[in-house]
Amino acid sequence: MTLPEHRQAIDQLDAQIVKLLNERTRHVLVIGEIKLKVGEEVYAPHRERAVLNRICRLSPGPLTAESLRAIYREIMSASLALEKSLTVAYFGPESTFTHQAAIRKFGASLRYVAQRTIADVFAEVSRHRADYGVVPIENSTEGVVTHTLDMFVDSDLKIVSQIVMPIQHCLCSRTARERIEKLYVHPQTLAQCRAWVQKHFSHAEIIETSSNARSAELAAREPRAAAITGHLAAEKYRLPVLEQDIQDNAGNATRFLVLGRQCSPPTGQDRTSLMISITDRVGALHQALACFRRFRINLTKIESRPSKRKAWEYFFFVDCDGHTHEAKVANAIRRLEEQCNFVKVLGSYPQAE
Repeated sequence: MTLPEHRQAIDQLDAQIVKLLNERTRHVLVIGEIKLKVGEEVYAPHRERAVLNRICRLSPGPLTAESLRAIYREIMSASLALEKSLTVAYFGPESTFTHQAAIRKFGASLRYVAQRTIADVFAEVSRHRADYGVVPIENSTEGVVTHTLDMFVDSDLKIVSQIVMPIQHCLCSRTARERIEKLYVHPQTLAQCRAWVQKHFSHAEIIETSSNARSAELAAREPRAAAITGHLAAEKYRLPVLEQDIQDNAGNATRFLVLGRQCSPPTGQDRTSLMISITDRVGALHQALACFRRFRINLTKIESRPSKRKAWEYFFFVDCDGHTHEAKVANAIRRLEEQCNFVKVLGSYPQAE
């Protein structure tokens, strides 16, 4: 085929794609109306996962699975926006990694609202001013975000989904690298890039900021200044990326939680998060955790936090494989309730892709 013939073929295919996308969206809108009538949430993580897995299996190439997921993420985002005007609150400010994670999960078509604190994100969803919230829960290098754990003590919100996102830090500046004298950086980011900074910028003045977005904003204003930040913030403040992937650990990733009011059905590849309180006696924790061993359930995480209600009293946060609708998980939770003073299910949700 000649070049004009290839272009003509593409034009014809585009016409078919647009027609099919609109036809698909009409079905989605009808489904949305049915869900709203019976009181179901429009966003369904279990269905989202099934669709993404299915379209990846259907494709013979040359499009990669990652590219197909990105394309369908935006198709589903546009459909969600038409079904209902969804609002997603996230721990801000704008252009942080949490903002980037929210867009990665929900696409570009929804309304995003930055919140000053993690508590504000919980409050917005609890008061129905936002449909969903996105907060960080742990980093593979720096560990758990304790404030997020503490918020679950008094909150009725559920974890409805999770996002595991690779964190890629960049050196950004409008100044030539050799002329940089000042480096703006968030403390968590600095901790994740400390060896790189000591090797390349031991001479520079390090100024800690409140967020990666703030680092980019300040560096954009000053000559001879740079920021360590993410691509989204660099793009917003028009800062050239001088070097990327400067984090000390190449596998650096952060896990984010999506907060909502209803958990979705099981997908077959799920995780359940629990909060428990035990009696202060010898072997109490061992006895409680034995419930998971009895039913052959894999524990993926356990963290302790002071209850803040009584000195030396602790809550334990436990993640395990499976969904509360599965018999073995439900049985393990019943046994836990017999062993513990307090058991709270924080949510069952699909494992990260």
